[in-house]
Amino acid sequence: MMRMPADVKSLIHEGAELTDKALEKLIPSAETVPASIHGAMRHSTFAGGKRLRPVLAMQAAVTIAGTLPRGIEQLGAALEMLHTYSLIHDDLPALDNDDLRRGKPTCHVAFGEAIAILAGDALQCRAYEVLAGLDASPNAVVQIIRLIANATGTVEGMIGGQVLDLESEHLKPTPEIVDAIHRAKTGALIRVSVVAGGIYAGATAEDVARLDVFGRKAGLAFQIVDDVLDVTVDSAHLGKTAGKDQATEKATWPAVFGIEQSQRDAATLVAQAFAALNPYGSRADGLKSVARYLIERKN
Repeated sequence: MMRMPADVKSLIHEGAELTDKALEKLIPSAETVPASIHGAMRHSTFAGGKRLRPVLAMQAAVTIAGTLPRGIEQLGAALEMLHTYSLIHDDLPALDNDDLRRGKPTCHVAFGEAIAILAGDALQCRAYEVLAGLDASPNAVVQIIRLIANATGTVEGMIGGQVLDLESEHLKPTPEIVDAIHRAKTGALIRVSVVAGGIYAGATAEDVARLDVFGRKAGLAFQIVDDVLDVTVDSAHLGKTAGKDQATEKATWPAVFGIEQSQRDAATLVAQAFAALNPYGSRADGLKSVARYLIERKN
């Protein structure tokens, strides 16, 4: 495995900081009426996430344009709101029933189940409002909204993946079902973050196709590593309840292929993702370094 560049943590930190500044302005303050839901939205959004999806969008934009386009932090913030909404709902008692997320009490634990459901709904609504106002051409904005809506929907999208995940509990996992769950539940939003960042920066149809391949490979690698971490890292380091996948008999990559093969598969997927970016030369270095971080992270 290639060594991760020393500056990737700085790259991620800078992207996260840019995203947080945008989120701070875009999400109503905890004092804005009704205060309870705005407090819940901010509780989960500012619970310490790595902002990997916004950072991937930003680095995809750099891959296409050579520099960071003005206003892309708005796209990053919208993607993070959608991701946070999915986490709030994923943690609910009716779904994964978890009480720890990003090292803090989950939204329904802190604010109650009703407010948590509505906070997730509100983040999704706000995200699309922000997307509609992106500083890009009308065609690009419509394309970005369409792709993100599809990636969060039911057909090979995040919600569909969540349904498959729920329905596969306590059943013998197969390679086919695990692959389908991972590509949809987690991989779809990662993939579309990369593609949307490229479109924002002016990507051609050929660019979009290459970024889509990269996003699909990197997104699947990310979830495989997440599965491995669930069985190899404790809750304090993971930031969420460790061992939950095994306890609920989830369909995971290690459950089908074992830990060592899972780690090899993740590394192979990242190498394949890198190959899709060959035409961009050094402009893709940032995007590659973030992808490598996805499989070398420890939480």
